[in-house]
Amino acid sequence: MKRAEQLEKTRTSILNTARKLFLQNGYQGTSTRDIASQIGITQPALYHHFSDKEVIFLEVISQVGSEVRNGINKVMRKSDLDPVDRLTQITQVITHLHPNNVFSLIHGSFKELKPGSQRKLAMIFNMDYLDPISEYFKLPEVQLRPEILPSEAAEFFISSLSPIFTSFHRIGGDSLSDEEQTRLLLRLILFGIAQEK
Repeated sequence: MKRAEQLEKTRTSILNTARKLFLQNGYQGTSTRDIASQIGITQPALYHHFSDKEVIFLEVISQVGSEVRNGINKVMRKSDLDPVDRLTQITQVITHLHPNNVFSLIHGSFKELKPGSQRKLAMIFNMDYLDPISEYFKLPEVQLRPEILPSEAAEFFISSLSPIFTSFHRIGGDSLSDEEQTRLLLRLILFGIAQEK
């Protein structure tokens, strides 16, 4: 194998392994030593490809975020979905790509990053997560309350998904399937828990 091919193969292995570890364990729970040892390379070999952990993390989140954005956009192009069905499919895109709470992953890593990396992470999160979800909340059939902006609804939605990522406490109890639990949570997000008087 040529050196260039070997370098590219190693770089791809680093990103694939880092993706698995970051999405499972978060930014703080993953070290470059963890990534390197899982691949069977040294840390200096890893640093030949990426200058530090932040660079790897941002590359991973950029890749995952792009997949999230593309998946949500596909759902948005579908016709004949009611608001709950469309939001259910959007949620399935997110949970398929994120084995753990996406909001906790982004929020938890943010304070650990340098200011330049924080700005990049915020840009990725806005462009790949919040902006596509905001498009859902702009749909006429969703009918947000007049004082709620689509961007605010998107932020609330993504921060409200945490019950889907845990088995500690399941909304609706253990008798509901994962899909039934998701639909109940989404109905609560969309329509609230109390009638306004």
